[in-house]
Amino acid sequence: MGAIPAELFESEMFGHVRGSFTGAVADRKGLFEQANRGTIFLDEVGELQPEHQAKLLRVLQDKSFYRVGATRPTTVDVRVVAASNRDLERGSAEGWFREDPYFRLKGLVLRLPPLRERPKDVPPAGGPIRP
Repeated sequence: MGAIPAELFESEMFGHVRGSFTGAVADRKGLFEQANRGTIFLDEVGELQPEHQAKLLRVLQDKSFYRVGATRPTTVDVRVVAASNRDLERGSAEGWFREDPYFRLKGLVLRLPPLRERPKDVPPAGGPIRP
């Protein structure tokens, strides 16, 4: 999520319709629509800006969104898996991550210590990966 430029967030995640902005020469499905009836993985969800968190909340809550420039909502059936290296529960308490999307995302929380605390999980250079 942190790699998507803020100006392109809506177009990338939700798509756009032809003519909605300069260069939109055709309708385009966003990532949520492409993942319909499947799973979407939101990596580094803790990096989202507050206004994007609100837009994410709508699709998490209502399973619908508007493509950029669209007048009708698009509905999807998608499973969301999210990851973050930031503590979203703390972020919710401190105010940098909205409580409502955190509540929708926290169905199952897995906490893993960093690799530096799990040296046995890192294979030696050029060596085999252990099962």
